[in-house]
Amino acid sequence: MNRVMTAPAPGNVHPIGRATAAPSLDPIMNLVADGMNQVNSVILDRMQSRIPLIPELAGHLIAGGGKRLRPLLVQAACDLFNISRESALRVGLAIECIHVYSLIHDDLPAMDDDDLRRGKPTVHKAYDEATAILAGDCLHDLAFEVLADEETHPDPFVRVELVKALAMCSGPAGMAGGQMMDLEAEHTRFDLATVTRLQNLKTGALICFCVEAAAIMARLPQGARTKLHGYARDIGLAFQIADDLLDVEGDVALAGKALGKDAAAGKETFVSLLGVEAARERAHMLVAQAKEHLRGHGAEADLLRAIADYIVERDR
Repeated sequence: MNRVMTAPAPGNVHPIGRATAAPSLDPIMNLVADGMNQVNSVILDRMQSRIPLIPELAGHLIAGGGKRLRPLLVQAACDLFNISRESALRVGLAIECIHVYSLIHDDLPAMDDDDLRRGKPTVHKAYDEATAILAGDCLHDLAFEVLADEETHPDPFVRVELVKALAMCSGPAGMAGGQMMDLEAEHTRFDLATVTRLQNLKTGALICFCVEAAAIMARLPQGARTKLHGYARDIGLAFQIADDLLDVEGDVALAGKALGKDAAAGKETFVSLLGVEAARERAHMLVAQAKEHLRGHGAEADLLRAIADYIVERDR
């Protein structure tokens, strides 16, 4: 890959203000907007093809929007260790490719059978099922192409570790394994411990990769990664509890997708097992716990703290 991804602004510390109105990622995203736009640009660039439908499909994916929370989380974790902005953006691109591929496949009739994603037709509705499968495959492959490129990091051993970590977090010991458990949940009664394990895999594993990638690029010893792992685990579970609450209480227009599907499918969730208020309390407890893991850091961790707060206060 020859594209150079330059830093959007000097410095790695983001002075985040605390919102008093409806929580939004907008103030945070404005600080790193150039970087997030570059994530979109590289997706468009790398999906150029002589087959006209592929770049058209890339445009459809970008137009669908999304919070780009995972690339933002990568940047926030990299801020702790002064990792170059270009490396952070490229790893953020890789994780976003895996995330979007998983959503495309998750929306297929064989899985969740969703017609809308972020208020727009899902890929299999806008095109067809075969195209959706191939679109997901393209994004999956692009993720590892980006990580393996020397522009992501000059050290080949670091690149290999990044590839291995993302493969593990997205495979049977991570997201894909959690998705398989989620399919089983339609036919099996799960207790709280099992739902927690499911979500640690399905949702939490990719979130964990976002901070693990920063630790890998910083060459942090395994023993020094414990607090980062704790932060990621806690916000991953908080994120899923917030999703479960939105599935029950959310606004379809804001969510841009169908709600109430877990209950309709008979799946156990944090809300069905704990109740709305107890689930909400647990999510806030997890966020407080996540921020406690950052106690040893100063202003360089403000973006991580702001992301943790946003996760449980969002409306979509």
